[in-house]
Amino acid sequence: MLKNVIDQAPVLTEAMLRRLDRPGPRYTSYPTADRFTEAFGPDAYAQALADRASGAVVGGKRPLSVYVHLPFCESVCYYCACNKVITKHHERSAEYLEVLAQELALNVSVLGSGQAVSQLHLGGGTPTFLTDSELSNLMVMLAHAFRWTPGAEVSIEVDPRTASPDRLHHLAKLGFNRLSFGVQDFDPDVQKAVHRLQPFALVRDLMHAAREIGFESINADLIYGLPKQTPESFARTVNQVAELRPDRIALYAYAHLPQRFKPQRRIVIEQLPPPDHRVQMLGGAMAGFVAQGYTYIGMDHFALPNDSLAVAKRQGRLHRNFQGYSTHPDCDLVALGVSAIGRIGATYSQNAKTLDGYYAAVRQGQFPVVRGLALSRDDLVRRAVVMALMCQGRLEFEAIELAHLIRMNEYFSAELAELAELQTLGLCELTSDAVQVTAVGWYFVRAVAMVFDRHLRADKLRERFSRII
Repeated sequence: MLKNVIDQAPVLTEAMLRRLDRPGPRYTSYPTADRFTEAFGPDAYAQALADRASGAVVGGKRPLSVYVHLPFCESVCYYCACNKVITKHHERSAEYLEVLAQELALNVSVLGSGQAVSQLHLGGGTPTFLTDSELSNLMVMLAHAFRWTPGAEVSIEVDPRTASPDRLHHLAKLGFNRLSFGVQDFDPDVQKAVHRLQPFALVRDLMHAAREIGFESINADLIYGLPKQTPESFARTVNQVAELRPDRIALYAYAHLPQRFKPQRRIVIEQLPPPDHRVQMLGGAMAGFVAQGYTYIGMDHFALPNDSLAVAKRQGRLHRNFQGYSTHPDCDLVALGVSAIGRIGATYSQNAKTLDGYYAAVRQGQFPVVRGLALSRDDLVRRAVVMALMCQGRLEFEAIELAHLIRMNEYFSAELAELAELQTLGLCELTSDAVQVTAVGWYFVRAVAMVFDRHLRADKLRERFSRII
């Protein structure tokens, strides 16, 4: 079993930092979304749904996950890389929900109504941009289309600036049992630099209200590597978050890609912390949360020991999906709304990224899928390898060989040879029958997984991703 990453202070040498300070995927999927092509469109998606409905694929009747993308925000956060629509005109959400209902009906017409759903997640954008009435109508719409399994996770992302205790009560009445608060950083100077002002007291009061209401799990999102952050300032944020005791904490590295995400062009690049400070923030946060009683789940997640995510980690049942680490096995994912990414069988799909394109397709009675991917046998093999490393921190050769009828030493001869370099850096231990990520390696687990990514052989592709450090 992988030793706790905080058992001892990791030795991060300058050579290691230089070697690993490069872009890399977060691997919420493999292949990653940048590999999707327009050759996969509405017809291919419809066929994938039909195959699931008919049981033509293995596990065709397993529970679904459902993701709904609600893109509207009242103001722009400069760091944001999500697909969003900035507007103060709340009436725009009514049209969006009408089209969303039509897209949902298209999916149900192929899948059949009453499909069992074990996970529902509302993301954005800002889902709490919607009024209480609109959220009620959306949940009724979904309840008519699907059937929630006992113990289903029903979660929503909450911008503290658009919530109140009364709103949280309403969310609980609608069946939401998990909340995710966007915190990012509590330092006022950092908040000003990224155009997201939300005092600590505001988040504290909302979390206390959520506790009193009885939500099963509360998550807090943090980002390190933002402008004006320092190891000292971020340590204060870590202490404040630990004081609030959210059940789960997601700690993300800021991805500065202004060529792709226009709002990031407002960030002053000289204010971004250097790589060694980023590593100090990550290491300090990991040490701080573990010292406060949190279990380090892996890469970017922490959880209290009694949280289901921590239990899954102890039992070797972790999985990874488009929302990060999860307790649920690999489920098919029906994704609704503009830009939403789904997974059905051995396929991935993504909806149109603009409202105009999304509206036009759905109103013509077509699935709004504009790109996607049908996974090859090689993709499936490598996905199993990447997810084993990302979730368990250990790759057992025999398990892959039996599941995919390959010989690891032959199929991945070049990759295993490349791992030798990472082994010299202390990131992994390579034996004749396994790869074990080390405690230090968990800081850079993406680098270990990247060795097996066939699509990253050309360096130019790597600039599409955030830097590992």
